[in-house]
Amino acid sequence: MAILALDLGTSSVRGLVLDADASPRAGALARRRVHPVTGDDGTGTLDAAGYLACLVECLDELAGGGHLRDVELVATSAQWHSVLPLGGDGEPLGPVLTWLDTRPQPLAGAAGPADPEAFHQRTGAWWHRCFWTVRLPWLRQRIGGRVVRFVGLAEYVFGALLDEAPMSVSLASGAGLLDLCRVDWDAEACELAGSRPADLPALAPRRWRGRLRRGYARRWPQLADAGWAAPVGDGAASNVGSGCVDVSRAAVTVGTSAAVRLLQAVPAGAALPPLPDRLWRYRVDHEHVVTGAAYSSGGNLFAWAERELRLPAGAELEVALARAAEGLRVSANPRFGGDRPPGRAPAGCGELHGLSFGTTAVDLLAGLMTSLCRQVGDDLAVLESGLDQPTEVVLGGGAITASAWWRAAFADVLAPRAVRHQRNPEVGATGAALVALGRVGDAAHLAGIGRTDEGDAP
Repeated sequence: MAILALDLGTSSVRGLVLDADASPRAGALARRRVHPVTGDDGTGTLDAAGYLACLVECLDELAGGGHLRDVELVATSAQWHSVLPLGGDGEPLGPVLTWLDTRPQPLAGAAGPADPEAFHQRTGAWWHRCFWTVRLPWLRQRIGGRVVRFVGLAEYVFGALLDEAPMSVSLASGAGLLDLCRVDWDAEACELAGSRPADLPALAPRRWRGRLRRGYARRWPQLADAGWAAPVGDGAASNVGSGCVDVSRAAVTVGTSAAVRLLQAVPAGAALPPLPDRLWRYRVDHEHVVTGAAYSSGGNLFAWAERELRLPAGAELEVALARAAEGLRVSANPRFGGDRPPGRAPAGCGELHGLSFGTTAVDLLAGLMTSLCRQVGDDLAVLESGLDQPTEVVLGGGAITASAWWRAAFADVLAPRAVRHQRNPEVGATGAALVALGRVGDAAHLAGIGRTDEGDAP
């Protein structure tokens, strides 16, 4: 058996084929870059139709290469928090609002939850611009009465490809509308969003499997009989793919953005552990939750520096970063894209301090990357506050895999904790496959976890 793993990211769409143990098959990878529209006003959107076209191209490429022959299961890692308004004909009435978008604000005169702390404990979320409780009223005001329903990016894509497209409990929790214990839409959250539960996507039950529509089954006959598992939120999938599936290990993942997270087994209906004020909590599936903190900056910091600053390349940059860090003089606020929840700072809050005429481009980059490491360290301490002992940390994600210096910087900041590195750059796709297989616990023994000075993918 083979598994087709899809990664619906913010900066790329990827499809790769894994074996029955969720290990990538050599050469069976297709990727298309996508380009979010961003602006100084906080805009962070994607074109829905263009995104779907990129995914279709990836599947065409894999089919053309003969990689889909024995695929029986399709697993998906998808970005949390996205929302797309649809009209009566099912067509988008605007672009997809991604987690990057900081424009939504509560409407004038709107009141938040009656008991904010109870709301936070129940939903794992806040009344915040990142969640549908604020986003849906804001979008209705902008678009008017033409909106018939709202979906996330994954539901839009699956709605086009599959016979049905319910919302996974993982993505529903990222919308901020789910009661995490009951695993159903939360009445107060729905009221804040101005939506009845009946107006929201149906929730996928345990072990749901979708099937391709007839037209796409003819296009990709190798996938005609494959079951499509409910998507997993990208952060949750990355934890599993990093091998961090219990409280002994925390995952620090740096892709386009960054996050630190801890996964726990908490079945639907069971009491949830207390949730610290500054941390969020979402569902991985019906059996597990993930708790953590996320940041709007990550690999996009490096991408900005590479685009705007005259940096050395490759190994020369790694040596220069190590030299700059020895006498680090530049400190930074790396919130170029504003705050992720619960923070409310808008986009454009980035700052650099300690500049002089001797400051180099590499000094700026070292200051930015080290400052992000320190943010993560502060929130990891909060995450560990309810545990008996510090966690081991596993670093993962494409941006971490690409920079040995950044891995070393994290290890320094997070000391004396043991810090390791998951060398597989496709942790999200691997994790989504293990969730779909019902093998979350097996991820603790994944190959590829090694020293932070190891950089080559397995």
